[in-house]
Amino acid sequence: MLQFAYPWAFLLLPLPLLMHWLAPPHHEPRLAVYVPFMRILARVAGGTAAAGTVIPRRRRLQLAQVVLAWCAVVIAAARPLWLDEPLTRDLPMRDMLVALDLSGSMETGDFTDASGATAPRLAAAKQVLDQFLARRDGDRVGLVFFGSAAFLQAPFTDDLDVVRELLDEAQVRMLGPRTVLGDAIGLAIPLFERSEVDERVLIALTDGNDTGSLVPPARAAEIARDNGVRIFTIAMGDPQAAGEQALDEATLQAVAETTGGGYFHADDRTELEAVYAELDRLTPRQVEVQTYRPEHDLFHWPLGFAIVLSMLYFGLVELASMLRRARPVEPVGAAEREPA
Repeated sequence: MLQFAYPWAFLLLPLPLLMHWLAPPHHEPRLAVYVPFMRILARVAGGTAAAGTVIPRRRRLQLAQVVLAWCAVVIAAARPLWLDEPLTRDLPMRDMLVALDLSGSMETGDFTDASGATAPRLAAAKQVLDQFLARRDGDRVGLVFFGSAAFLQAPFTDDLDVVRELLDEAQVRMLGPRTVLGDAIGLAIPLFERSEVDERVLIALTDGNDTGSLVPPARAAEIARDNGVRIFTIAMGDPQAAGEQALDEATLQAVAETTGGGYFHADDRTELEAVYAELDRLTPRQVEVQTYRPEHDLFHWPLGFAIVLSMLYFGLVELASMLRRARPVEPVGAAEREPA
């Protein structure tokens, strides 16, 4: 669809006509030579002698060129635009942060991979989590790894391919053998404070218990709740294990309940996939659609037309002048000197 950005520019169209009416014609006095035999010269030249001021006559072609060029310049000044069909864009309406446990217990081989072969817990978690992220179009996703320390691996971004690639590079014990779930939650809170969306979700996946956080998970959950962050905790592994690898289900449940999230337990890959399917249902995708129409400037077309038209007109005038100068002039009285 054609549209003009500055339609008021069309008010300039009658400006030359107003100048013609209001401004007096250009007057240029010239010296004249009195020729007593002017009538003879006019007759020889094939013209007619006239007395008074000489006013050059404007050609119709020149008038048409001026009018068309001026109209084209005014159209260009109005900035014509061509608007394409409306396009829609999905804007992220949720900031989702994934916190993944990389402690030593995540290398326990009691899960299966996609082919059904026995695999470590981390490998199974990464495969299922990758599938989960592949369905998160419209969300901004961040990634936090935690072991003996918590580390921000990827800030919030809608480039999910980058997040999935960073997830694939995660290795067991790359942040130490212990589990600092509380510190991972504490690291997530400042990230959400800079978020401008309403829906804030933290998914924390672990197979152990907090063994050394500076901020206890219960206190970190309260702070997250005050900042509008919902935490979904996912427990992997055997809850009957002992020692540092014991799964602290009570703490994970308390964290989820405090923030209004949810607690899930997965004993194997099938249950883990069911957990993420449930998360898809509990945190439905919320997308704000923004419609806009691409604009293409067209001012160069009328401006180019005015330039080409002017060059063509003055080129034709110059060509006609050259042809007149090159035409041979018949000597005066040649007809009388021809023999009878």
